[in-house]
Amino acid sequence: MTREELHNRLKQFTLRVFRLVGALPRNVVANTIGGQVTRCSSSSAANYRAACRSRSAAEFSARLGVVLEELDESAFWLDLIIAAELLPKTRVALLLDEANELVAIFSRSYATSRRNAKRPKASREGTADDA
Repeated sequence: MTREELHNRLKQFTLRVFRLVGALPRNVVANTIGGQVTRCSSSSAANYRAACRSRSAAEFSARLGVVLEELDESAFWLDLIIAAELLPKTRVALLLDEANELVAIFSRSYATSRRNAKRPKASREGTADDA
């Protein structure tokens, strides 16, 4: 998957989260959870954009780590929406699946980026990016 494809996938994920949050009931619990999942889903997309503009392999790796954390947190809040019965499981399940798929993708990318960041710069030059 290319960087542009990942960027678009994260953006679509964020937009889907926004629509889901709009369907939540209006109460303190739903507002709190909705705010959290909105922040972490949009943060994952924004941090991936920043990662793609990194000035070094170490900075890229650090940013990917933030993307991974935010996606994992998004999955947590989506799961909590189901557990708190704020929306039917069928309404949230596909989005939770997407969050978990993105976590798996970025877990692999993060591991690769950490390995690449530890290699001397000369050995990294001319190699393809895995992210």
